[in-house]
Amino acid sequence: MKVGLISDTHSYLDPKLERIFAGCDEIWHAGDWGNYDSTVPFLKNICPIIKGVYGNIDGKNIRDEFPEYICFEAERMKVSMIHIGNPRGIYTATLQNWLQADKPQIFICGHSHILKVFQDKKYKHLHMNPGAAGMHGFHHVRTVLRFEINAGKMSNLEAIELGPRTAENFPSAT
Repeated sequence: MKVGLISDTHSYLDPKLERIFAGCDEIWHAGDWGNYDSTVPFLKNICPIIKGVYGNIDGKNIRDEFPEYICFEAERMKVSMIHIGNPRGIYTATLQNWLQADKPQIFICGHSHILKVFQDKKYKHLHMNPGAAGMHGFHHVRTVLRFEINAGKMSNLEAIELGPRTAENFPSAT
């Protein structure tokens, strides 16, 4: 199974994603989609199987289709996803309870706009944050992840840079 992982699009999807996610069996979105009509149909056109969670900026139509937290199995690997997870592995009490109950091998979050992948030794999962793919936020480079899962093993993990945010979106240096 080939997976494209994206987060924090904030209503913007780079046209390069059609090529980058071509051939993916599923696309997973870790929240802060933005405008439904600008994001969901675009991704479903690339790949009809979309899994995701809503983020703190998402409205009713996103929240109606995607939950706050999801746990599922992909090629014999248990995956949990939520928008706001802490990049240093310090989780809220509710999230700690979910992680202890679900025991995922892969934990995915967004929100921080920081691409980060590390092994969380306490909860024994791979913590993945694809960074931010949209133009809104403090990040300087837009990123996504792509990887494969086969028979309970992950392989071919790639961090892909989509390019910089546009200059007019960077904070003023003055």
